[in-house]
Amino acid sequence: MLKNKIYSYLSREIIKNFITILLTFTTIAWTVRSVNFLDLMIEDGYSAIVYFKYTLLNITTILTRFVPLSFLLSLIISIAKFERQQELLILWTTGLNKMKIVNVFFLIAILIMFAQIILGLIINPFFLNKSRSLLRETEMIHANSILKSSDFSDSFEGVTFYIDKKKPDGRLINIFIKDTSGAFNTIAAEAGTSKNTTIFANEGIIENSKLILFDGTIQSLGKNSKIKNIYFKKTELSISNFSNRTIKQTKIQETSSRVLFQCLKSKNEKNIRNCSFKKNNKEVTEAILRRAGMPLYIPLITIMASFLLVHRKEKKYNYIKKYIIFSFAFIVLVFAEIFLKYTGVSLINSYLYLLTPLVLFLIFYFLLAKNSIYEKII
Repeated sequence: MLKNKIYSYLSREIIKNFITILLTFTTIAWTVRSVNFLDLMIEDGYSAIVYFKYTLLNITTILTRFVPLSFLLSLIISIAKFERQQELLILWTTGLNKMKIVNVFFLIAILIMFAQIILGLIINPFFLNKSRSLLRETEMIHANSILKSSDFSDSFEGVTFYIDKKKPDGRLINIFIKDTSGAFNTIAAEAGTSKNTTIFANEGIIENSKLILFDGTIQSLGKNSKIKNIYFKKTELSISNFSNRTIKQTKIQETSSRVLFQCLKSKNEKNIRNCSFKKNNKEVTEAILRRAGMPLYIPLITIMASFLLVHRKEKKYNYIKKYIIFSFAFIVLVFAEIFLKYTGVSLINSYLYLLTPLVLFLIFYFLLAKNSIYEKII
């Protein structure tokens, strides 16, 4: 009964530190990324609500990336705290086996490993796909926030704007518009099907998803390379159907794991045509292993951190050993991240990536158990 209370206490301390560190890292990284996402409002004209929803949907992905490092730090900090407060010494003098404490650490690592796998395989792709759908399905674009004074704006696909001045009341002065997408080829019958249209206007204003222009000229280039000029006192251009340059096609990291596995397994031509990522097997393999393979390194860094439980007579080594062990474990995480880039090159690399943490874990566990037995003998 007493041992169970000890194990429960140790587990609570480690998990508490893990959650605190993870949330701290996630908050900092999410804040930085949210600043980068401000372009959605400034450059692409999305509303603040869309921007806020989009940034929120990216939180789980950021959180997942910090899980291994946060757990490593929580173990190092917790063990150092137990040692500093003489709690470990009390446990050893009562005859508690060190390997049983190591097994408790290992069980916590397994739980966190499966949590990260679930996040990577299921939750993250779902929320990322939702965030991409949010941009794809949002039709209203705030052009007023995109168009700036004395600045060229190419936020709209195939359309370039230049505004000489922008008045506080929203009036636009000396407007230049270059359309190469054919978005304005229906503003006058004379424009025909030209996809090369230039518009000049002395003044304009945006109201209800319409750009109202006054006193200007429309120049369109016809099929026979002749320029047609159309003069107007007032004309209205609809901008509700404009498409901005934000990437709206689903990326690999936003695709469900089930689809990615199907992409790797599909061999016949029909399945290949239905899989947009079939030609990017390297990226698909990397994405799958990031979701399901990276978490396998959590038990490995756990067993490495457990070497802090090994006693050494040299006081100097006892002082710096936590830094040494952290450095080696951190290098393992960096190695895992770098090696991940080469997993899609060949099948052997993929198997090596999955087997490396398992083999190293068994080796380190054996060494730790051996050291634990050796301490008892001496």
